[in-house]
Amino acid sequence: IKINVDGSVSVSNTKAAIGGAVRDSNGNWLTSFAMITRVSDVFQIETQSVVEGLKLAWSKGFTQVEVNCDNAMLIDTIRNGFASISNIAKVQLIHEWCTKDWKVKFRYVLGKNNKVADYLAKAAIEKLNQLVLLTDPQQYITRLMLIIHCMRRPLSPYIPSF
Repeated sequence: IKINVDGSVSVSNTKAAIGGAVRDSNGNWLTSFAMITRVSDVFQIETQSVVEGLKLAWSKGFTQVEVNCDNAMLIDTIRNGFASISNIAKVQLIHEWCTKDWKVKFRYVLGKNNKVADYLAKAAIEKLNQLVLLTDPQQYITRLMLIIHCMRRPLSPYIPSF
């Protein structure tokens, strides 16, 4: 499966949230999550989004996971083996989750390719530190996924334009 994760901090620095979308190998929607979190720096918020994505994937019994994140520094830290020695507890937690009996890959993606996770993070409206699972994609997300899917393939005369 693939999990796209993202963190978001409001312009006024008064609100922070994380979000993520879980899809199968064909890009089909499986589930997603969103959560308001304590305001912190963007790196720590992005780190929390990865942790929550890993926890969700583990709880669903997935054994092969690819985590996509648009924070290059975080992905470099994890992929270069520095997560286990980081002085940031949540980065160490990522390392701990990766040592479980499963295969986890991390991939940096550009922000423009992470719009669904970005939308989920910005749309989080529930209680602080309470993970909200969404089993069905909202209409906006469905349309956004279709647009992203179409952008990755040559245009066909049968695909409607938006």
